[in-house]
Amino acid sequence: MGITLEQQFSDIATYIALVIEAGAVFVVSFGALQAIISVVGAIFSRAADELAGREIWLKFATWILLALEFALAADLVRTAVAPTWEDIAKLAVIATIRTMLNYFLAKDIAAFDAAKATAQNLPKGPNFNAFTAYSLDPHPRIWLSGG
Repeated sequence: MGITLEQQFSDIATYIALVIEAGAVFVVSFGALQAIISVVGAIFSRAADELAGREIWLKFATWILLALEFALAADLVRTAVAPTWEDIAKLAVIATIRTMLNYFLAKDIAAFDAAKATAQNLPKGPNFNAFTAYSLDPHPRIWLSGG
């Protein structure tokens, strides 16, 4: 007896998911390399401050989110053929994590952009930076406290 059509489809889906997961690894690797280069560049240009670190983190987090999208896509492809409850639960967890990360990253980006814009319009000085300006915001954000 030969391989069933369902088994063939499952095998093809597995290979496609593997390629998509390889894409996720590539995306994370590229983001990490970009972040490392940015950190080293900031250190050597003596621009390594909280603002630069936050900007590097946001860019890297964006790459991680994209990789998570790839991982979710790979899991979707894998579960397209006769999914088990475990597969569905795994998919739900990944989708939830991605949605939460995306939501909070979007908030961080908006807050960071607001802080950067505020800092560009305020006086410069040794004790006055984007984070000082941000703390003057009447609507403080959680990310400044590290939470």
